[in-house]
Amino acid sequence: MAGESGKTKYYLLMEQLKDDILSGRVKPGEKLPSENELSSTYQISRHTVRKALAILENEGFVVAEHGRGTFCSERMRHRKNSRNIAVITTYISDYIFPRLIQGIDRVLTSNGYSIILKNTGNSRTNEARALEDILTKDIDGLIIEPSKSQILCNNMNLYAMLDEYEIPYIFIQGTYAQMKHKPHILMDDSQGGYLLTKHLLDTGREKIAGVFKADDSQGRERHKGYVRALQEAGKLYDPDMVVWFHTEDRKKKPALAIRQMMEYGMDMDSVVCYNDQIALEVMKTLQKCGRRIPEDIAVAGYDNSLIAENGIVPLTTIAHPQEKLGEMAAELLLEQIQKIPEEKSKVERLIQPELIVRASTKPQI
Repeated sequence: MAGESGKTKYYLLMEQLKDDILSGRVKPGEKLPSENELSSTYQISRHTVRKALAILENEGFVVAEHGRGTFCSERMRHRKNSRNIAVITTYISDYIFPRLIQGIDRVLTSNGYSIILKNTGNSRTNEARALEDILTKDIDGLIIEPSKSQILCNNMNLYAMLDEYEIPYIFIQGTYAQMKHKPHILMDDSQGGYLLTKHLLDTGREKIAGVFKADDSQGRERHKGYVRALQEAGKLYDPDMVVWFHTEDRKKKPALAIRQMMEYGMDMDSVVCYNDQIALEVMKTLQKCGRRIPEDIAVAGYDNSLIAENGIVPLTTIAHPQEKLGEMAAELLLEQIQKIPEEKSKVERLIQPELIVRASTKPQI
């Protein structure tokens, strides 16, 4: 039987008890109310209570002791000097992320730390699960790439628990609006979008389309640079020339939107893309529509991934110092663990972009 939210009663109880533990209302080692007490308090059966407690035990939040009852796990009592660092990224296995993680691992390993690695698939629900899981473990710090960083964070209670446990954390590649004051390392994505767009203008292009991601701060900032370059060149900004996509439709919408623009006869001579992956899909679509790259339409990407070098046309892009960013993130977190104040930090917080020009934007003759 489900509650008003549509969730089953045992799941609602599990969430309530988990929140009590994560918020500190139930302390490590403290005994939870008995099955009878929980059954009476929440007006549910003991069977339902047992199902909720079984989930919490499986996830490491509670420990059941035969004949004594159920207790909040001692794992929730965070001890220092575990030599473990948690790293949460949006993805792990593709694109720029393996080299980013290599950079983090190089610094942390040389300083005697081990990594607990998780990924969210750029899902805020998965981010919550990852944070909940590491809160049950002994860690000395956290490096996190926020999921959908352009949207307000809905996991503030979990970050508050990190603060309460005095577990330092830093953001990479984006920050949430509510936590811009927290330590972070970012690319100057606005300047990157500006450099790409200005380069296209300098090569004779005037009708420049843009494809940007709507739900992370990198997309917003790259779009901001695109607009700045157009304004600086005296070109009117046309919102119909801009495609916005989200994480969930990233594999279909950019290419579909560009094809529709072609079919509608929209006049464009170049496209600035959110990243190299999107640029590759855009180039495939343009070629299917009979457009030559760069003779008919120039294309620029972002991140200087292997795709940029080895794609169907070598791609103009912005360099992304993946391993260096990972190293910087690890170094900044170690400073946070050592409580080094920002004014004495030796780690750069804003990485300046570098334009890499290849055949996809060859100047028009």
